[in-house]
Amino acid sequence: MDDLAEPGDTTAPVLGDGGPAGRAVVAGGTAAGPPPGVDGGLAGGRAAAGAGAAGRAGGGRRVAGRAAGRARGRSRVRRNQGLAAWGFALPFVLLFATFVALPVLSSFFFSFTDLRSSDLRHPFAVNFTGLRNYSRLLSDDVFRQAALNTVYFVGVGVPLTMCLALAIAVALNSGVNRLRTFFRVGYYLPVVTSIVAIAVLWRFILEPTAGLLNQLLGLVGVTGPNWVGSKVWAMPSIIAMATWRNVGFLMVIFLAGLQAIPAQLYEAADVDGASGWSRFRFVTLPMLRPTLLFGAVITGIGYLQFFEEPFVLTQGKPLNKTLSVSYDIYNQFGFGNYGYAAAMSYVLFAAIVLLTLLQFRLLGRRVDEPASGRR
Repeated sequence: MDDLAEPGDTTAPVLGDGGPAGRAVVAGGTAAGPPPGVDGGLAGGRAAAGAGAAGRAGGGRRVAGRAAGRARGRSRVRRNQGLAAWGFALPFVLLFATFVALPVLSSFFFSFTDLRSSDLRHPFAVNFTGLRNYSRLLSDDVFRQAALNTVYFVGVGVPLTMCLALAIAVALNSGVNRLRTFFRVGYYLPVVTSIVAIAVLWRFILEPTAGLLNQLLGLVGVTGPNWVGSKVWAMPSIIAMATWRNVGFLMVIFLAGLQAIPAQLYEAADVDGASGWSRFRFVTLPMLRPTLLFGAVITGIGYLQFFEEPFVLTQGKPLNKTLSVSYDIYNQFGFGNYGYAAAMSYVLFAAIVLLTLLQFRLLGRRVDEPASGRR
């Protein structure tokens, strides 16, 4: 009975002979593996775990398949929408490519050739001259005179038109309460008037002997000059005509910009005791900067290409003092010098780009950006 195991003694056999042999048998059985019942339970657990993993993998594959199907569906919808959009845009693309892109690219190519009117039957059989047309511009006295006239016209006409339009817009926005609509229509009317009618009107005003302007000057004892026939006064006359014709357009643009300025800013300026000039300088002009930029860019581009005013009023006379670059290009096309005229056109295009970049540099700063913030 001494060999019976004590409670809690896990090394002693429960039945049979005890001692080292029995303990070895028990230990050997333990090392050999679990009893048959335990082994079956473990195998069943592994099978169940494998089945669960397989189920999860199958569910994951089904989810991935549905996601891939949805992605393919979205891709198909986007492709159909893209095809529909291109279908709607195709007429415009074809017209743009035929009547805009192709002529622009062709003219750029022809600016490096000696294309003339006699070469129209075989336009691509012309001689390639490189930069000869562009270097020829530097020695062309007529083109240099036209370029100087254009710079003069832009340098005086753009600031004058913008200042007058801004003054009229400020007056209509704050100082004129009665007949405001009448004045708006009156100032805008020249914009929609035919250039032929405008030329007839200004010829009557500027006529040297019986013109309205010289008649008024004669009332105060001043003899007026031959405005459109004088080398000194011909270009100022055209600038005055162009300013009168275009000031109404900018006036409407500036008036819209003024009406978009919050009234609270003017009220705060009044509380601070700002004068009228201070309100205009520190409130109106900074808030109107984007509108001023738009007006400067539009007016500058238009004035660099001015053609109608000298064409209908002076025909470039006297002595090419009112000849513009656009007018010179028109004449060269008329003479049949297509390659040379194309080179002139691209020089004018480069001037437009440079002027626009300069205007963005000067007026393109944001309203909330300090003056020293841009380097």
